[in-house]
Amino acid sequence: MPLPHPVDTIAAIATASGAGAIAIVRVSGRAAFPLADQIFRCPVPPPSERPAGTFVHGQAIHPGSGEILDDALLLVFRAPHSYTGEDSVEIQCHGGSQTARRILGAALAAGARQAEPGEFTKRAFLNDKINLTQAEAVLDLIHARSERSARLATAQLEDALGQRICSLYQELLAVTADLEAMLDFPDDEVPHTVASNISKRINVLSADIQALLNTWQEGHLLRDGARVVIAGAPNVGKSTLLNLLAGHDRAIVSPHPGTTRDTIEVEVILQGYPIHLIDTAGLRDTPCEIEQEGVRRTRHALSQADLCICLLDASQAVSPDETAFLNAHDPRTILVVLNKIDLGQKIRPDDLPKLDSLAVSLKNNHPRDEIGTKILQKLLQRNITADAGTVAISARHRDALLHAADDLNRCQNRLKDDSEAELVLAATHAQSALEQIGCILGKNYTEDMLDSIFLRFCVGK
Repeated sequence: MPLPHPVDTIAAIATASGAGAIAIVRVSGRAAFPLADQIFRCPVPPPSERPAGTFVHGQAIHPGSGEILDDALLLVFRAPHSYTGEDSVEIQCHGGSQTARRILGAALAAGARQAEPGEFTKRAFLNDKINLTQAEAVLDLIHARSERSARLATAQLEDALGQRICSLYQELLAVTADLEAMLDFPDDEVPHTVASNISKRINVLSADIQALLNTWQEGHLLRDGARVVIAGAPNVGKSTLLNLLAGHDRAIVSPHPGTTRDTIEVEVILQGYPIHLIDTAGLRDTPCEIEQEGVRRTRHALSQADLCICLLDASQAVSPDETAFLNAHDPRTILVVLNKIDLGQKIRPDDLPKLDSLAVSLKNNHPRDEIGTKILQKLLQRNITADAGTVAISARHRDALLHAADDLNRCQNRLKDDSEAELVLAATHAQSALEQIGCILGKNYTEDMLDSIFLRFCVGK
């Protein structure tokens, strides 16, 4: 059920805390201009009488005492041509920890309310400036961890995903209407071709939904990154691999086994995808209590990993412990790297037919790109292309699309029998699918649903 449009005026600091050249205090709502007149002194006319899109130099002041808080610029945005769709002003002042806080305090003293996390973007959604997929793209852009992530977020902010979902919604709306129209006619007056035609249209819709679902892994990796654990026996090259992928010496490399006794973690970007790499202690039985704790932490890291890179010494035969380790893991979540082929090769990829593997010499060949591509192929479950595309769904979208796909499947099954009772159920399933697709765009929503989205934003956005 749609929420009522907000009537109060909100204010917040819109820039990150800490030292900086400029800070911005944002005010939005019906009383934004009268409030600006109280806290900003400038040559006539006052802010409330200035046209949209203008800025003026003046002084931010406290509305009670008249104390000058800072020299500043004030920007004027008039509804509906503002970020929120409401009358808004932004005050640009000197950066630092105190000046913006004092100006925000002045705005609150003049009658504004402290904005909640994401409330400016939430108002943009409620005022039909953006749809819900675009609102989520704002958050994705803020938290983008690579250029590829930022490009995807920008495309979705431009409504690439919204347009795909909207097209689905409109076609499903038409299908639902046609199903309900069939109920208005006696059974013997409805041509059999009508149900057949609707069934074909549902097949197309189901295929479109599946195409969107296929982008889930891409979206998950770009938004959330992946945990990739490097595991193996002592002295097989785990720390060397971590340093190679990180691009700098992060872990100590030594010819002596057991050098790494704790997990070492580093964030890397592989071909535009954020990866959380974890180097671990060598897996072996040891009397050393410290090394035993390292092995325990290794096993804990493996239990939370999206992918395990298992390093083997290709110059040695596979040990019984390594065989047991490989057999204990799902082949879909493990990549075997056969290292030290420069010392001879007793293990080859053909010896591990059920596992994805590659043979390298980390010491001599530095195969960063080759290993990086293999990692991403495993995580994305497909070959890597130069462009991520313009659409990749989030976890929320995925849940809604899965429910919609299930409803459409149930609808199809009901259409196999054209009795009135089955048509009623088919129409009910189609309506349920329509509501799921509508939730993605924000055509129907609850306050709890919006809170779950916008509370992940920072204050001021």
